[in-house]
Amino acid sequence: MAGLPDAVEIDLLKQLTGQATTIFTTTPYTPWLGLFTVAPTDATAGTEATGGGYARINTAGLWGTPAAGQVQNSSAVTLAAFTGAVSAGAAFVAFGLFTAATAGTLIVPGPLTDLTKTGGNGDQIVFAIGDLTVTAD
Repeated sequence: MAGLPDAVEIDLLKQLTGQATTIFTTTPYTPWLGLFTVAPTDATAGTEATGGGYARINTAGLWGTPAAGQVQNSSAVTLAAFTGAVSAGAAFVAFGLFTAATAGTLIVPGPLTDLTKTGGNGDQIVFAIGDLTVTAD
């Protein structure tokens, strides 16, 4: 089976990360980044972090230009400091882009490469430039 043409992959990645596209002219949605303690799959929802002041963050404008079937964050992504233990201090293993700050639809999940990040009281999670990757291949 043939894969998607590169131009379509790039526009899909732009759409997924809230950027203007050339093929899909619908206004981009606002990508809200959430964290998971159990990674979602095609068939399962995973377990999103909860409690301790955890909240998704708006990442519109924080993504670079897609190339070669992927796009990375082009600015640091900083969550607010936690006010208590998040998900009982479990490690974050994946991220996801959602259509809303709460509830909404998970559009795309991605693994985290640094699995040492946890949500303790007072912790602040910061993803440096290039730490988050969304892949279309």
